[in-house]
Amino acid sequence: MQNKQHFTLTAQLKAEQRDAIPDEPENPEDNKQPTTATQVDEKPTISGYAVVFNSPSLKMSTDDGTDFVELIDPKALDGLDLSKLVLLNSHNWAQPLARADNGTLTTEIDDVGLKFTAELDPSVSYAMDTFNNIKNGVIGGCSFTFDLDNGDDSWTQDTATGQITRTINHIHDLYELTTTAIPSYGQTSVQQVIQVESRSYEQFIENSKEKKDNKMTEKKIIDPNDPEKNHTTDKPKTEVRSFEDYIRSHGEMRDGVTTQGASAVIPKELITPVFQLKTSRYNLAQYATVKQVSAGSGTYPIATSQQTAVLATKDELAQMADINANMFTNVPFDVKTRAGQIALSNEVVEDSEVDIVGEVKNQLQQLVDNTDNQQIMALLTANFNKVSAANVDDLKKIYNVTLDPALSKMWLVNQSGFNYLDTLKDSEGRYLLQPNPTAASGFSLLGSPVVMISDKTLPNNADGTFPMIVGDLSQAVAVFRRNQVSCQWDKFDQFSQGLSVIVRNDYEVIDKSAVVNVSLGTPAGK
Repeated sequence: MQNKQHFTLTAQLKAEQRDAIPDEPENPEDNKQPTTATQVDEKPTISGYAVVFNSPSLKMSTDDGTDFVELIDPKALDGLDLSKLVLLNSHNWAQPLARADNGTLTTEIDDVGLKFTAELDPSVSYAMDTFNNIKNGVIGGCSFTFDLDNGDDSWTQDTATGQITRTINHIHDLYELTTTAIPSYGQTSVQQVIQVESRSYEQFIENSKEKKDNKMTEKKIIDPNDPEKNHTTDKPKTEVRSFEDYIRSHGEMRDGVTTQGASAVIPKELITPVFQLKTSRYNLAQYATVKQVSAGSGTYPIATSQQTAVLATKDELAQMADINANMFTNVPFDVKTRAGQIALSNEVVEDSEVDIVGEVKNQLQQLVDNTDNQQIMALLTANFNKVSAANVDDLKKIYNVTLDPALSKMWLVNQSGFNYLDTLKDSEGRYLLQPNPTAASGFSLLGSPVVMISDKTLPNNADGTFPMIVGDLSQAVAVFRRNQVSCQWDKFDQFSQGLSVIVRNDYEVIDKSAVVNVSLGTPAGK
C-alpha cells in the first residue's frame, strides 16, 4: 500500500459573493459546476468536487518512461469512511482548512464525484488567503491523497492510439482533500509528485507480452566497456534481448551482466506496504458535544435538558410574567495544550521504500484519537451516578426510569461486557441483544444502539463486574477544541526531519444526569 496524489483538473475553482443562504432550492444541474467560494452568513465557504469520476488526470509516467493517464471509477469510493477527512491548503498539514469530525467539512458522493463544502474560519489568515485566491482565480483545482491495496487498480491500452489508462477501482483510504494550483504546473512537475504502485503495472506488462508489437518490456544489454557496442546511434550493433530471456539462460554470459552461482543476480523484491497490526480505531468525541472555541478559557452556554418551566396565564393587556427558568448551562472551559514530536533521519526517509513520513503522520493522528478517548473516558467513569445491574430487569429499570426518556440513549460497553450481554435472554427465552445494522456493534439493546470498545480503553471492574455506560453522551460531555496543528520541519544540524502534532482541547462535564455508570453482572464471590 502506498500514498498517492491525484489531481482533479475539472474541479476548477471560481468564486461568487452571497450574503445569505439562498431561499430557492439548488438546481441538480448546478452540482456539475466547478468548485466555488461563497460568503454564507458572513462565514467564508468553499465547495466543489475534490474527486471527479471518469475524468482523466494529467499525463503521468512509470519508472521506465511509459506514459499513462489515470481515471477514478464511480465505485471507487464505495464503503469509504469519510468521518475523519481533512481539507488542507496545498497538501500542507500545518494549514488545515476544515475537518469532517468537527462539522466544518461535509461531503457527499453523487454521479459526478465526491462533493465537499467547507466553512472556513475568518480569523485564520491562511484560510482567508485561500478563499481570496479561489475567488480571484489564482487557485484553480483540487487534489486528494489516497491509498490502494494490491488489486485495487487495473490497466488498459487503446489499440488504436496506444494510450495506456490506469483505472482506480477502489480506494482503501482517503486521507485528505486539498485546494491547489497544481493544474497550472507543467507535466514534469506533476510527474515528480505522483507515485505509481508497481505491482499492478508489472502484471499489466506481463499480460501484454503476447501482443506482437509490444516493446515496453524490452531491455538492452550493452557492454559499457566496448566503445564499438556502446555507441549512441539509433540502431546499436550489439545484441538486444529482453531481461526475461537472459534470466532463462541460467549461467550463459552476456556482455555487461554478471551471474552468481550459475544464475542471474535478481534484485530483492521491494515490499512497499507498512504492515499494520489490526487494532480498534474509534474516537469517542464523535458521541460527545464538540465545540470550536476562539479563546483559551471562558464559559460556553449549552441548552439545558432540565427545562421544566411553563408559561403563565396572562389577562388581556396585563403585563407578561418573567420566565423563571434556567435555559442554559454555562460550562466553563480551560484549554490545555497536549503535544508530541518525533525525529526521522533523512537516511531513513530517503532509503525507505515506503512513505515513512506519511505513515508517521497517520500514527500521530492515532495519538490524537487516543488522547480524546482517555480524557472522555476519565470524565465518564468518575463524574456520573453509579448503579448495579445483575439481570435484565435491572437494566430495564435504569433505561426506563433512571434516565430521562427525552435522551438519545446509547450503550457503551467493553468487549467482556458485550460478551456477557450477548448471552442474556428475556423471560420468554429471547436474546436481549437484537440485530441493528445502523449501530456501531451491529446490535441494539432495548431499542438503543450498542457501541463496543476495547477492554484496554474501558477495563473491567476490580470486583469482576463489567463496566457499562448508558445514556446520552452528547448531553454528558463537551469537547472544546481550540486548535490542532501538525508540523514538519528540517533539522539541518542532524540531517533529519521533525514531525509533531499539537492539540489544544478541554474536556468538561455538561449534565451529570445524562448518563449512568452501570456495574453489569454479579461481583466475584457472591
